[in-house]
Amino acid sequence: MAPWGELFAGVRGVLLDISGVLYDSGAGGGTAIAGSVEAVARLKRSQLKIRFCTNESQKSRAELVGQLRRLGFDISEGEVTAPAPAACQILKERGLRPHLLIHDGVRSEFDQIDTSNPNCVVIADAGESFSYQNMNSAFQVLMELESPVLISLGKGRYYKETSGLMLDVGPYMKALEYACGIQAEVVGKPSPEFFKSALQAIGVEAHQAVMIGDDIVGDVGGAQRCGMRALQVRTGKFRWECSGTIMAHGSLELPATRDSLASASQIAGKQVYATTPR
Repeated sequence: MAPWGELFAGVRGVLLDISGVLYDSGAGGGTAIAGSVEAVARLKRSQLKIRFCTNESQKSRAELVGQLRRLGFDISEGEVTAPAPAACQILKERGLRPHLLIHDGVRSEFDQIDTSNPNCVVIADAGESFSYQNMNSAFQVLMELESPVLISLGKGRYYKETSGLMLDVGPYMKALEYACGIQAEVVGKPSPEFFKSALQAIGVEAHQAVMIGDDIVGDVGGAQRCGMRALQVRTGKFRWECSGTIMAHGSLELPATRDSLASASQIAGKQVYATTPR
């Protein structure tokens, strides 16, 4: 196991997941995870470049940022990389007109997209809108296309709210893949393009960055495949997460216990526990 000084040598940027790392979503706007507001503030006072990376697809970026600011976080919409704007760019570039199976909270992100006579399906975390009728409508659109295109805003299995674990978009995406005999195009973590766009936004190379998240597959595995170092927080869905092939370079535990970035074994005052990466 490399010493922390070696492991974090040359780090210039930090990518931060949001749900399960900064806060747990839920009724009343959710709750900030203990120590996370202070950790973000400490990161911003450092020389590191920061980017917030989320697969959130039940809220627009504006709504998400407003919610986080009300919880005390220093964050702006321009600092967030999210899948819906990236998906819209893809749709425009490829002349795709989507049938939208999405949550009403993120529908405004697609206001400038032509949805007439659909030639693809976009699926996101639709929550209660994942009814049989809506899933079947998406299935029918895909089956009627000569070359069906399914775009998914992430492929997470589940996430944590204040009320408990919630099914994410991944299981529904997999159902459409299986039923239609196709493979979805994932926009969001763990897609390499998602991480590359976040790194480009802060002008940092993959080997100069570290990803911090609670999802062993989407956050840790996705970042590592892009050449980044990755840490897993012991919050959010951490205790339910396991993977036989992916191991974080280390784990972080809140609340913070120190006052500065005093050594390579700390990032934003979070205590780091070393593990051996595979």
